[in-house]
Amino acid sequence: MQLCLLLCLLLLSPPGSSLHRPRSREGKKRVKEPPVLSTVAPASRDFAFDLYRALATAAPDQNVFFSPLSISTTLAMLALGARSHTKVQILEGLGLSPQEGSEEKLHNASHELLQELARPRRDIQLRLGNALFISPTVHLQDTFVNAVKTLYLADTFPTNFGDPAEAQKQINDYVAKQTEGKIVDLAKDLDSTEVMVMVNYIFFKAKWEASFDHKSTRKQDFHVTSETVVQVPMMRREDHYYYFLDRSLSCKVVGVPYQGNATAFFILPGEGRMGQLENGLNEKTLRKWLKMFAKRQLELYLPKFSIEGSYQLEKVLPKLGINDVFTSHADLTGITNHSSIQVSEMVHKAVVEVDESGTRAAAATETIFMFKSATMSSQRVMFNRPFMILIVENSTNVLFLGKVTHP
Repeated sequence: MQLCLLLCLLLLSPPGSSLHRPRSREGKKRVKEPPVLSTVAPASRDFAFDLYRALATAAPDQNVFFSPLSISTTLAMLALGARSHTKVQILEGLGLSPQEGSEEKLHNASHELLQELARPRRDIQLRLGNALFISPTVHLQDTFVNAVKTLYLADTFPTNFGDPAEAQKQINDYVAKQTEGKIVDLAKDLDSTEVMVMVNYIFFKAKWEASFDHKSTRKQDFHVTSETVVQVPMMRREDHYYYFLDRSLSCKVVGVPYQGNATAFFILPGEGRMGQLENGLNEKTLRKWLKMFAKRQLELYLPKFSIEGSYQLEKVLPKLGINDVFTSHADLTGITNHSSIQVSEMVHKAVVEVDESGTRAAAATETIFMFKSATMSSQRVMFNRPFMILIVENSTNVLFLGKVTHP
């Protein structure tokens, strides 16, 4: 018998995760005011940027794209069922001290965020949700199930894992419906030993406040490296955008608003300065940018692009101090009274598309538990070499974070 957690996230879209048995696999409009950023609503440390650096280090010179909000929500739900040092590591990994009251603040902040995202929006589509698919043959701790339902507004479904194919179809149909078909076949390789699958999804879809004209898109060079140049469809628009030149990090930052309360930030480092930007990026840096932003008339060149990322987080999160939950030292007795449960895998998948009309993105995180075993003449800003992207909503939440190395 095993416990499997499936976490799902989607931005245009984000998705993610699962509970499992031991396995051996290793017009020139007024630009809106810039938002005040937070890496993840409940956390206080630079979780999003620490995780970004860990992912980028593991795959240098590759595209990076993920949802900090999806992953932090998964970890917060895990914290509900974790005990002793396992819980402390998760909380500290999210940037919270283990002092009394910190976990309560985490869950309350997550609850408030879920309620906020549940409110209908006129201009953008954005929702975040959770679900538990539970085997009726295995008893989960009532306090855990009730807390996930109350704090994380999770749906619950009885699921017959004795028929793995049917259980897999039930989960995948649910995820596909919640993400409007952007995430399909999220649950894979389920077997009859699983007792629960937890799904977290986030869905986001938005149009630019001022769209790019398709007629202005032209094939142009994109310098992947100093030696490698590829042709990409380059969009162009002249308009007022928020802009800041950060000389200390040798980068230019352009804020492009969506309709509604979302903004995409495109960050272009100087040639050969991507490493400097990555090392210096944190919440303090973002707040400095927001304070110093000024409206500028820009001739903006931005490539149409589609990138995706897939990450084995059980190999990455230990770099942030979250170790025990993936080992025989895991204490997840708050989920079930079986003491021999650990997380064997946590997989996160994400995809984003940017074009003339707006942005579409999707992501998924799968976690598997097992038994132990300024106004002036237009300035040209051309994103024709590797750059970073942040997608922010409602002045608080970094939904997605990534690096475009090869569009």
